[in-house]
Amino acid sequence: MRIAKVFAVLVILLALGTVAVAEGGQVLLNAAGATFPYPIYSKWFDQYHQAHPNVQINYQSIGSGGGIRQLLDKTVDFGASDGPMNDDQLKQASVPILHFPTVLGAAIPSYNVQGVGGDLNFTPEALSGIFLGKITKWNDPAIASVNPGVKLPGDDIVVVHRSDGSGTTYIWTDYLSKVSPEWQTKVGKATSVNWPVGLGGKGNEGVSALVQQTPGAIGYIELIYAIQNHMPYGKVKNAAGMFVKADLAGVSAAAAAAAKAMPDDFRVSITNPPDNKAAYPIASFTWLLIPEKFSDATKRDVVKDFLKWMMTDGQASCEALAYAKLPKEVVAKEMKAIAKIQ
Repeated sequence: MRIAKVFAVLVILLALGTVAVAEGGQVLLNAAGATFPYPIYSKWFDQYHQAHPNVQINYQSIGSGGGIRQLLDKTVDFGASDGPMNDDQLKQASVPILHFPTVLGAAIPSYNVQGVGGDLNFTPEALSGIFLGKITKWNDPAIASVNPGVKLPGDDIVVVHRSDGSGTTYIWTDYLSKVSPEWQTKVGKATSVNWPVGLGGKGNEGVSALVQQTPGAIGYIELIYAIQNHMPYGKVKNAAGMFVKADLAGVSAAAAAAAKAMPDDFRVSITNPPDNKAAYPIASFTWLLIPEKFSDATKRDVVKDFLKWMMTDGQASCEALAYAKLPKEVVAKEMKAIAKIQ
């Protein structure tokens, strides 16, 4: 009789599934990818764990390329990238992959120039020339002409770029491809490219460290890394002809047009937006990459609940870490897209 009762209880618990887990079972989710949003993801996963002690989300900040690779190899439950997966990558997946924008951020040019601690102005031509290896001195006219009154040294420019597959690289090269036909032809845009010149650092952390340690260096990093490390970073001339320093308002302005015309798959580029004087031109959404189908129903339900929390309560943590919140139009569209996860 007692065995029958125990069996009946087990049947009920199995039928309840997620309720049983929510009350006491432990759920472990593994994820990997972009370093660009790592500060906010780390905070979110900790906050979500505090609200749901039975859920643990382990995230490896290994770069967007690594996150996509691990997702395709099915060694993680979900991935993260600052550059949307391309059609070829999506075809390699055993199940459809959904893109969910999480926050907006900016890639910025940070530098270590002797005697210069303030904001430098950079034109698209100067940035592309530097990263192509054609502009090699800090006092080059392409830089000096838009920085009147700044005493620029004749030191060599040391370019620092990412050594790993990187969504920050995708954002940077996507921008350079739009503003420089030569860059588009010779290098192009991708999470990994054949760099014409420079030193490689792993992750936003590695590039930040190399720029700080190398006199004459310039590198691209996510905005929060420059702020946290007290690194100077420059203004960039946008498509409307204005020099804009990256901040929350400039990043949000860059996303304004895209938010109103967001494609159903959420794969969109917002670099160098036209006709917007307030827009910072090297900005991007960053995405969680979620399989459309989960074999584990408990994990599926936790992921769906986390996404809903991230788009609502989680957004309150963005601005303190220098990320812009998702536009309301995008959140509304994403909420509907969560239903696709099965």
